[in-house]
Amino acid sequence: MALDEPKDTDNSYDVNGFQFIMDKEFDEKAQPVSIDFMGYGFKINSSIEFNQGGSCSSCGSASSGCG
Repeated sequence: MALDEPKDTDNSYDVNGFQFIMDKEFDEKAQPVSIDFMGYGFKINSSIEFNQGGSCSSCGSASSGCG
């Protein structure tokens, strides 16, 4: 998740006054997607399976609470 400006290749969603954009191809692969604010960051859930490896131990899954 990062700050960005919408492009022609993005889908744009307005949720409770917040604008979320996602690359159209990635959006199709990741559906369904949910984003929840957890007080300390965002929790993102999608149908994509992420590897458990990597340098950020709390960011290794689709349902992690990385902010």
